[in-house]
Amino acid sequence: MPLIPMRTMLDHAAENNYGVGAFNVNNMEQIQAIMTAATETNSPVIVQASRGARSYSDDNYLRHLMLAAAELNPKIPIAMHQDHGNSPETCFSAIDQGFTSVMMDGSLQADGKTPSSYDYNVDVTRQVVEKAHALGVTVEAEIGCLGGIEDGHGAGFSGEEAAEHLTDPEEAERFVNDTNCDALAVAIGTSHGAYKFTKKPTDDVLKMELIKDIHRRLPNTHLVMHGSSSVPKELIDIINEFGGEMPATYGVPVEAIQQGIKHGVRKINVDTDNRLAITGAIRRVFTESPGKFDPRDYMKPARAAMVEVVKARMIAFGQAEQADKVPVRTLDDLKKFYLV
Repeated sequence: MPLIPMRTMLDHAAENNYGVGAFNVNNMEQIQAIMTAATETNSPVIVQASRGARSYSDDNYLRHLMLAAAELNPKIPIAMHQDHGNSPETCFSAIDQGFTSVMMDGSLQADGKTPSSYDYNVDVTRQVVEKAHALGVTVEAEIGCLGGIEDGHGAGFSGEEAAEHLTDPEEAERFVNDTNCDALAVAIGTSHGAYKFTKKPTDDVLKMELIKDIHRRLPNTHLVMHGSSSVPKELIDIINEFGGEMPATYGVPVEAIQQGIKHGVRKINVDTDNRLAITGAIRRVFTESPGKFDPRDYMKPARAAMVEVVKARMIAFGQAEQADKVPVRTLDDLKKFYLV
């Protein structure tokens, strides 16, 4: 199956009341882990790359890894997504590289750090939508600003600061009407990175009511939860058992994500959990077998650890057993869809 537009996948998820995990990739082992999990659970999947990942792995390597994933897993629908594009030019370059979906994050200025104005966000998002839709490519946008920083992207807000930049439902409705984006990332109290909450988040911290209000206003727009790793204690415990020094922290409970899925959340970004699983497995090998020096000796268990995390998320989000039900629609099909 060729790489498909993300819109096709999210439309099917909306029609069948499930969410789709979007997993970040930087290297071969990560994409192998994602595809193994997708195959074992029969799940459609969004594989996404940040600007940092594209720089680290080089676009050509990354593109061919994605093509290999599609070739080796012909029954699995895969969308290739640019995560947090900081400018129209970044999104255009991703489209040129074969990405079937792009995120124009105009909630921040081109430095990826400074909160922008509403008008700026609308302007850059419109530019991307115009080009992307003409080619059948899906566009995700963002309104409001998340806390934390990941891959150098983010305003670096603390929890209290991020609470001042939550998504305004009325503004979100106006923004979608002004831009015609396909999916909308919203700020409801989540943050990038591992250190999200100092205690298990409650409704006064993680504003799930915002999701409900936005979905009520925008029932045909796919909502996106960023910073949605759950940061399981057992993954942190493994890292610390083998020489790490991570403080106690809490992520987004899976139950909260499942609640969001009931109210229009269709794409859920997960990265930190996979990094924790990989790092814990590598630390274990280095501690228990300090004489090992073959990268395969520590990358194989790292890959296997990530498979288990991704599988668990795919099952929890409801995308398992949906792969063979997603319609096969190409970029050309979506071009016609956008013209209607």
